[in-house]
Parts: sequence; C-alpha cells; structure tokens
Amino acid sequence: MDLALLIARLQARQDLTPAEVAAAATALASPEVAADAKAAFLTALGDKGETTGEVAAFAQAFRGMAVNPGVEAWATRAIDVVGTGGDHAGGFNISSLVVLTLASAGVPVMKHGNRGITSKCGSADLLAGLGVNLQAPPEVLRRALTELGYVFFFAPAYHPAFKHIAPVRKQLAEQGRRSVFNILGPLINPGRPAHALLGAFSPAWVPRLAGALEELGVQAGLTAHGVIAPGKGIDELTTATLNEVQGTGRLAGVSGQWRAADFGLRESPFTDLVGGDLAANLAIVDAILAGRGPAGLVDTIVLNVATGLWITGRVPSIRDGLGLAREQLLGGAVRGKIAATKEFFATAA
Repeated sequence: MDLALLIARLQARQDLTPAEVAAAATALASPEVAADAKAAFLTALGDKGETTGEVAAFAQAFRGMAVNPGVEAWATRAIDVVGTGGDHAGGFNISSLVVLTLASAGVPVMKHGNRGITSKCGSADLLAGLGVNLQAPPEVLRRALTELGYVFFFAPAYHPAFKHIAPVRKQLAEQGRRSVFNILGPLINPGRPAHALLGAFSPAWVPRLAGALEELGVQAGLTAHGVIAPGKGIDELTTATLNEVQGTGRLAGVSGQWRAADFGLRESPFTDLVGGDLAANLAIVDAILAGRGPAGLVDTIVLNVATGLWITGRVPSIRDGLGLAREQLLGGAVRGKIAATKEFFATAA
C-alpha cells in the first residue's frame, strides 16, 4: 500500500485499521521507501494522535519482524520491567536493579532495551557495565535464563528492520518531533513475556499503553507514570512522586493514583532518584548494595520489585512483597547475582 494514501487518511484525522498499520510497518521497514515519505507518514500519525489500537497493531507488526530468541518455555512465567524513556528526568536506571532483584527472588525476567538516548545511561549501558554481554547469541541467552534467571535482549540485535527506520527517527528528533517509535520499545520485547511493569513518559500515555498491553495479550501488567510536578514526570513508579497507574489483564481493575504512604513507605525527595553517567551509576549500585544508597532510591527499587512479585502472582499484595524485595536487594543476593553474571558471560561460548 502506498504511504501517500495513508498519509492522506491521517491528515483527514482518520484512524488506521490493523491491516493499514501492518502495511505501513512494512513500508517503514523497507529500504526501497524514501526517507521523506516515512517522515511524512510518522509526522501525520503523530499530528493525528496514535490510538491504542494503532499502537498495538504497530507492536504486533514489529514483533513479527523481530528475531525470535526461542524462549517460549519461560515466557508464561516471565516479566519485563521497562520504561518508554523520553521523560528527560535524569533518574537513575531503576529498572536494571529491579531486574536483578526479581531474578534473585526467583522470578524469570526478560528485559528488552537499548543504550541511553534521552538519558546519560540506559539499561543496556548499566547492565553491560555489570557484566552482561549485549551481543550474546540467543543460545547463550537461553542458558542465561536457566543459570541466572534473567536475560537482556539488546534491541538493535533483535529488530533488524529498525535499521531502515533509525535515520528517519533521528531526522524527526532533530526537529523536536516524537513518533510512535518513542513508545513502541516496551511493547516489542522479542521474548514476549506474559507479565509487564511498564513506565510511561507521560500520564496521558498510561491508559493507552495499558490498553495496548491488553490487546497484545499480556496476562498481567501495570503501567505507571510518576508525576514530579505539573508538566514534569518520570517513566517510573517511585516513592518520590504521585504515581498514575493502570492495570492490564488479570489486573485490569487496578487504576488510580498511588503514593509511597499507601504501602507504608516514606515519601522521598526526587533528588534521591537522580542518576548520572555509567561511572556514576555503577558507584550508586555499589553504594546501594553496601547499605549506603539514598533511602528514596532504595525504597523505590524495593517498591518496584514488590510490584513485580505481585504482578507475577508471587505475593498476594505489594505490601506483602516489600520484605522479600528488601531482603534480596540488601542481603547479598543481588551482589551475588552480579558476580554470577560476570562469571557467566566471561565463560559463555
């Protein structure tokens, strides 16, 4: 299908059907389609405003183009902990320590991510600094799930179709424009875990991303956005913010606003959550595991781990998971997981 026809529909403020989205995804991934046509389509889609159905259909299309890592045996029990990025809040990479803590507690984790784009240190940067080989082939990553309890899918290695989209994304970013690709990342995990804890860069995207997860068949999930101040937020569930949340699947009835006090935790200043470059974040990891980390950051990690335990059905409530989460994070299990990670990837063939 010609992108020009779809652009005309979008400019007329008409939503696209799933079949039209699939055709658009194929065109966007094609090296034969001009970059200007791709940019015009993405601009028209953004100007209209992406619907939940369109976002889910794009996710389905790009999931279909992804490299299959062959981890179906773990997917029904696994969770992804991921944010959209794009909040420009400067927060520490919370999800990476949440992944390590959940894995230490026996929850299989399939994390999907990339290097930092709007932050100084993305999940890929920090996990690589902690010993993960971002270029490990699928057979090694399947062993990692068995031996370490978690895996990291480095987005560029699993989405070759994006090679023909990246220049257009860069072009739009230089113009100060976002596109649907700014929010697709959390929805196209090639491992397709059945559970998700997803952070949204904007409160307006909480219900839309939760709806997209629903359409993608996630068994249980929670989408959250932390409101720092009017017009400013973070793609995380935190103890420093008012948190807008919406559940998916088994948790579809969960929605509203959460604060730290709702879980018996102390509200913290946002400065406790601020991160830096890779060196600074590695130093923060060391401080946390030595019991010297900022209290608000430690509590935020604990809250997210407890939420992950609840989403996957390991505990009946978030409050019930807080003790286990803190014990795993601060009791030596995560430090041991990092040591095991370094040893695994140093010797993995």
